[in-house]
Order: sequence, then C-alpha cells, then structure tokens
Amino acid sequence: MQPSSSGSSNSAPAEAPHSWWRRRLVHPLLNLLKQGLTPHQLALTATVATAAGLIPVLGTTSLLTTAAALRLRLNVAAALLIAHLWSPVQLLLMIPLLTLGSRVWGSSGPALTLAKVEHLFTHNLLGAFHLLWHSILGALALWAGACCVLGPLLYFGLRPILTRVMRRQAAAPNEVAA
Repeated sequence: MQPSSSGSSNSAPAEAPHSWWRRRLVHPLLNLLKQGLTPHQLALTATVATAAGLIPVLGTTSLLTTAAALRLRLNVAAALLIAHLWSPVQLLLMIPLLTLGSRVWGSSGPALTLAKVEHLFTHNLLGAFHLLWHSILGALALWAGACCVLGPLLYFGLRPILTRVMRRQAAAPNEVAA
C-alpha cells in the first residue's frame, strides 16, 4: 500500500537557503556569542580588531590583531574576522591618511594618488619607504589619535548592546523548554 499524498504530512517544510551574508558573517558571529565570551570580551575584541583593521600600513593588520588578541586573552579568530572585514575601509582611508600625515609631519612631497603609491611599492619598495616615511609616521600618529578617541566610544557603545543580546539569547532556550 502506498502512502497517501495528502497535505497532513508530518515532515517540516524545507527551510529556504540562507544568504551568503548570513552564512559567512551573521552565523559565525552568533556562534561566537555562544562560546561563553562575556560582553566585555566581545566588545573589547571588536574594538581592538577595528583599530587594528584600520591601521594605515598594509600588511600589519594580521600581525597587530593577533598580537593584541593574544596579549589581552581575546578570541583570536573573532578578532581576525572583524579586523579583515574592515579591509575595504582601510584601503579607502589609506591615501587620505598618508596625505594628512605628510602635512602633519611637515613633509611637502608630491600629491599622493593610488596609482603613484602602487607604482612606488611595486617598483622600488625601499625607495617607497624612504620617500613616504614622513607620510607613514604622520598617518600612524593620526590613526593612534583617532583610536584613542573612538576606541572607548566603540567599546562603551557595544558593551550594553552585547549584554542585552546575550541576555536574550540566554533567555530564549529557557522559554522554549518551559
């Protein structure tokens, strides 16, 4: 006897596939919330990773993020994920920070464009550092100043939000079991 194909089937409807955004970003971040991290640790991880992700020197993000996360006993994987999510913004801020950095440091070099910087770094790496070291130092000084102001704002802004989210997540399993 064949099973009937009536609409009273006990199987659950097929769940729609999740978007790339949810699979690659939202779910990993939500899983981090379930690993027993405190709101303080998560807020500090996001703040440190954001600062390291926006450093105006290419190639230092991973090293700086890993060192800071290990030193502060934070989740290294979460810090690296957050830091590298800032990469497009880091690239957008690079030329303006280098230009302002050269003005702050008192260097009066030629106007910087992405094409000029790319040409310098691909053809003569040491020459590029020799020519741009004033700009790089000024950009690092501006970045450090911005981190000193914006870092605490981000940390103290995220901490209560994460506390509320984690309380809701802790309460959700209790409501389902009741």
